Amino acid sequence: MINQLNQLEQQALSTIPNIEIESSLIEYKNTLLGKSGELTVILKWLKDLSGEDRGIVGKRANEIRDSLTLAFENQKDSIKRSVIESRMSNEKEDVTIPFSQNSGNIHPITKVQQEIEDTFRRMGFDIFESMQMTTEYLNFDAVNIPKTHPARDMQDTFWLEGNGNVLATQTSCMQNLIMKHEKLPIRAIIPGRVFRNEDVDATHDNTFYQVEGIVIDKNIGMGHLKFTIKTMLSDVFGKEVSIRMRPGYFPFVEPGVEIDFSCPFCDGNGCKICKGSGWIEFMGAGLIHPNVLKEGWLDPEVYSWFAFGFGLNRLVMIKYGIPDLRYFMNPDIRFLKQF
Repeated sequence: MINQLNQLEQQALSTIPNIEIESSLIEYKNTLLGKSGELTVILKWLKDLSGEDRGIVGKRANEIRDSLTLAFENQKDSIKRSVIESRMSNEKEDVTIPFSQNSGNIHPITKVQQEIEDTFRRMGFDIFESMQMTTEYLNFDAVNIPKTHPARDMQDTFWLEGNGNVLATQTSCMQNLIMKHEKLPIRAIIPGRVFRNEDVDATHDNTFYQVEGIVIDKNIGMGHLKFTIKTMLSDVFGKEVSIRMRPGYFPFVEPGVEIDFSCPFCDGNGCKICKGSGWIEFMGAGLIHPNVLKEGWLDPEVYSWFAFGFGLNRLVMIKYGIPDLRYFMNPDIRFLKQF
């Protein structure tokens, strides 16, 4: 039986290196080491041998099994290396081929956001990315919207499991953190993705984008706010626009204003974009409420600021004449190619 084992080992060790296909290697391994393999059958005969012979044959059989197992693993690795080397030599990519522009375009929201960020950088603003998940405190309490405040009913919030975590309903959730951790004076805009539990239609979505802006310094007034928004909108539309302010309510500013801008498509004469009024309703803004400053560890008797926030999706829709909010999430490449 020892001779039979030695012959099996010699034949296998001479055959294994010549197998070049992994599936064939596995098949051959099973004929030797599988449940019905030759070596396995020999091991089953051990029970019929005497005690001394059983020990000698069993030891030799285990040595051969280890030897063949190692040979199979080495050949398997060799086959894999050969496959990789073959692919590397045959599957070459010509990196000198001009890049095709047909693969897609920058999304219009990303494009306009980059334009807005460039404008604010020129005005000395820092850019902060808003959090998508935040706390109840930062999203509401820190911006003067306590639990009992009716404004909470205006925002259909996605509440997360745990203690007071939410998907951000507004980029204002960053205000408190910036006040506490950035050096004064502060000039910042905060673009980001926000979430509301809304039914999806042409003008509403449960996922959209906002841009928040804050300025904290001494002697800040409404004139600074008006100039800032006027400059941004003029850059976005590539022409001078006018700004008007109407009284408006927002819990984190006092006084609060609604900001409209003159229609850049009809120059204020009236068209279907502005519904014949010559003005387009745009955003909420105002001078920050003293409670918000105090919550950010700042003295409202010393510092003043303004804040504003607008929907980026809406601005993009106005600029490019996009009629349906749902187009922004449409994977059709033809939509992107328009921009």
